[in-house]
Parts: sequence; structure tokens; C-alpha cells
Amino acid sequence: MTGCAVNCRRTLSHGLALLHEDRDILVVDKPPGLLTIATQAERARTAYHILTGHVRKGDPRSRNRVFIVHRLDRETSGVLVFAKSEEAKFRLQSQWDETRKRYLAVVHGRCVKPADTISTYLAEGAGFAVRSSPHPGKGRLSHTAYKVIKESKAFSLLDIELLTGRKHQIRVHLAGIGHPVVGDERYGPKDRANRQLALHALALSFLHPRTGERVAFAARIPALFNRLVGPFDLPAFAHTS
Repeated sequence: MTGCAVNCRRTLSHGLALLHEDRDILVVDKPPGLLTIATQAERARTAYHILTGHVRKGDPRSRNRVFIVHRLDRETSGVLVFAKSEEAKFRLQSQWDETRKRYLAVVHGRCVKPADTISTYLAEGAGFAVRSSPHPGKGRLSHTAYKVIKESKAFSLLDIELLTGRKHQIRVHLAGIGHPVVGDERYGPKDRANRQLALHALALSFLHPRTGERVAFAARIPALFNRLVGPFDLPAFAHTS
């Protein structure tokens, strides 16, 4: 694998860090609290808006654009990829199922199984909440693989591979096995002591849309994770072959 190391980062605005840029793609490390794209309530403080300004270099007449390839939830931090052309966007999205997506999460409790793959059907319900079901026809089949890296008295640190990419997939799957992500008030308990979502998109590996070469990018691990479970060593990424 090749790609930009973590120390290639350059901070733009609102804590958004640029990890890599070439003629086809932009790779950033998104901080928690920053939207990927605009909503009716917030249009300026988004990764999309910041990167649009970056590629236009302050020229309002510039036709340079960025294109959304995928999204991260507002409170999820980590690696996010944008395309610089529609062709690059199409090529990235057409191979997205083959893209390797590595996450870290701290969850409530200690997992019975040290490693497992969770497979259920997910569908969005009332209030934009996602529901999980074991029954076909109740949503789209979704798979999340995890391994326990470290445990404390109250929490477990999980190394996760997102095998499909549904809305709130990791959060719903982990809540479904009785181990909601720390700070997830939608699918887990309210915890006044830990309100920040402990979910981080650690790394992405994919085929470059122009060269076809496999590239990999990683984000720094937020200090939150060490605060919750203490120091830890990160194993090599080997959930799938």
C-alpha cells in the first residue's frame, strides 16, 4: 500500500486537516462536530464548503469543484475522501464495496466474543433512526466485523472493518449486541461524563481513480480513546484478506 502518512497533514479551517491532494482526490481528517455537507440549519461549517474554498483559492469566479464520494456522521471523526471531478467520483463510488474501511470505537461493557462479524438487515425508520432486523425484507443486508483490542472495567476498544456502508451501521450493530458506542445518545444510554462519540474512521484503502494503484490513508487517533481505555497498541489491519 502507498499513500500519505499521517504527518503529511495540513490544517485548513474548523479543525479540518488535509492529508493528501492530487489532481483527482482530496483526503481529509474530519474532526467531530463538523458536517460533511450542508443542512438547512448549517451551510458554511461543513467539510464540503471548506474544501470548495480551498480548491477555488478564494476566487469566486473559479469553476473548480469538489464532489462527495461518501459521508461521515457529524460526530464521527476521521478519514473522508472527496473527488475533484465527476469522473473521479464515479470511479471511486463504483469500487466502494471493495474499499477497505477501518474504524475504532469504544463501547460500553466487555464483549463476550473477542471477535465477530455482525450481520443484520438495516432500514431507516421514524425520526431518521435506523432499525436492525434479522429478517430478510426488513432492510439492506449489512455486515460489520470487529476485534477487541483492549478492555477496561467499563469499556471495550474495538478495531472494526466496515464491510458494507449503511447509515449509522456501526452504531446500530454494536448497540444491537448490547455494546453501544460511548457517547451515542441516539442508540445508547445517556452518559453525562462521556458525551463525545467514541467512533473514529481510522483508515481507508482504495484504488486510485486515475492510476488504479492501491492507496491508503490514516488519521490520527483522537485523545478521547486513550482517555477512555488508556494507552494501547494498534495491531496490523487483517480482518479480511
